[in-house]
Amino acid sequence: MTRAEPVVGQVTRGTTNTNRLRRVDRWIARHPVLRRTADPLVVDLGYGASGVTAFELEARLRRTRADVEVLGLEIEPARVDRANRQLEAIRAGGASFDPDARVSFARGGFEVPVAGGRRPAVIRAFNVLRQYDEADVAGAWRRMTQRLQPGGMLVEGTCDELGRISTWIEVGSDAAPRSLTISLRLAGLDSPAVAAERLPKALIHRNVPGERVHDALAALEREWTRAAPASAFGPVQRWRAALDAMASDGWPVAGRSRWRLGEVTLPWESVAPVGD
Repeated sequence: MTRAEPVVGQVTRGTTNTNRLRRVDRWIARHPVLRRTADPLVVDLGYGASGVTAFELEARLRRTRADVEVLGLEIEPARVDRANRQLEAIRAGGASFDPDARVSFARGGFEVPVAGGRRPAVIRAFNVLRQYDEADVAGAWRRMTQRLQPGGMLVEGTCDELGRISTWIEVGSDAAPRSLTISLRLAGLDSPAVAAERLPKALIHRNVPGERVHDALAALEREWTRAAPASAFGPVQRWRAALDAMASDGWPVAGRSRWRLGEVTLPWESVAPVGD
């Protein structure tokens, strides 16, 4: 009998809210990694006290890939049991999710155990590393990305309780970070600097003068303020005006097609910690 691999990681607070991860789910759904993979297995790592984020992830991704499969992994056995009971209720037609949803749950952490040796195309690890030290991040990234398919990606980030403020880092299968995405609810947004409170662990302590991510957020805040006259046409127009101004100033802002969603992506080299 093969000995099970030890579970790696710490139990999280388990905070879970319906629709909390909708912003990153939509981003994953349009990503080329999901669209081109021959095996669309996606892992929801550290889904929390309820399996709802895994069910929502499958429902959103199946619009792009009807054959998508989502595996929810949690360290705490009681959470796995609870999620499996939720799955049984869904199979019986007792919830709004599709009874045929291709979702399963198992116990696991950063070692990302998958039956049969399959490798996921995507691992989503949200609000998982917040309780760790910054020095632990690179090791966790390496551990998780070792389990990815060639060309797969890890999406590691954090958000507020309602999912209105969200940031995430795309990490390649080589454990190298590629980009930072900021996604904000524009209606009622006073300042995009609020994203600083929800930066991923690799960056949250780097929001100080002299660091690239601090410069990026300061530029975004400055252009948002300057774009105030455009708010007469709505917050989306103000956001677009701010990002256009950043682009004109030389910032490599990407994801123009998604700016209307309150989203912007910056390449890692423009926000990476100084010295990396």
